Amino acid sequence: MKALRLLAAVLLVVTLALHIIVYFRTPDVPGMFGFVVFGIIYGIIGVLLFTKKMYPVYLGLIFPIIGFIIANVKFGFPALISLDAILHLIDIIVVICCAILILNREKPAEVTS
Repeated sequence: MKALRLLAAVLLVVTLALHIIVYFRTPDVPGMFGFVVFGIIYGIIGVLLFTKKMYPVYLGLIFPIIGFIIANVKFGFPALISLDAILHLIDIIVVICCAILILNREKPAEVTS
């Protein structure tokens, strides 16, 4: 489970870098400011995933789903060989990792009297 958390964290930090690269390549395209804001949010969640807290895992599940849906609605489905397709693939991998982490989380021990 530690490896999945680390994988999700690293991918989200890499996604921050990719969002910034895309923003500087095409700053005039409408919607690019929101695009880079999502990249910053992904980077923050990625850094938070390096902690042992559980809430970043939930954020790592929710925000990539939102970003994936918004990107497909706003920009359409990307070409298979493009940076956008890589970002979509990373979103899917992060969502799967976070879903597995949530489903396999340690349950708190029952309190007995």
